Amino acid sequence: MITKNIKNKAKKIKLIATDVDGVWTDAKMYYSADGVLMKSFSTYDGMATSVLLKNNFIIVMITSEWENIEILKSRAKKLSIKEVYYNEQNKLSRIKYLLEKYNLHMENIAYIGDDLNDLSVLKEVGLSAMPCQSPVLNSFTPDIITKNKGGNGAFRELADIILKAQNMI
Repeated sequence: MITKNIKNKAKKIKLIATDVDGVWTDAKMYYSADGVLMKSFSTYDGMATSVLLKNNFIIVMITSEWENIEILKSRAKKLSIKEVYYNEQNKLSRIKYLLEKYNLHMENIAYIGDDLNDLSVLKEVGLSAMPCQSPVLNSFTPDIITKNKGGNGAFRELADIILKAQNMI
């Protein structure tokens, strides 16, 4: 259920930042016998990206992962996401950089993440979200806990809440 408080927060969002593994993926890494890594991404999240970009939202992918990032770069390129940061050890510093770059305030930022390295950002942004399978939900209660798991439309769910709050869908 979307409360009036969440709707009011969602109305102010201009930039949606997102963790990748555990949000856009199911947090699993699939390796073939040859050592080739594969990840699965939801087309629901891809559609959400398209709608958000058409409505002039800024989308930012931030991951602490540093290996095998070609998969992420390929997915981001296909979806026209230009702000992609990897090997980020301090995601909150990246968010503060983006605030300055786009002349925004924390209340204009939504963030969805699922693990310990996301908590500092989740505690500061205007609208926080975590997928329902997050292992750190006992450490922090975000504004939104998605019904969909990471890799299964969690990002889409957040996007739809923001778009509805701003009367764009």
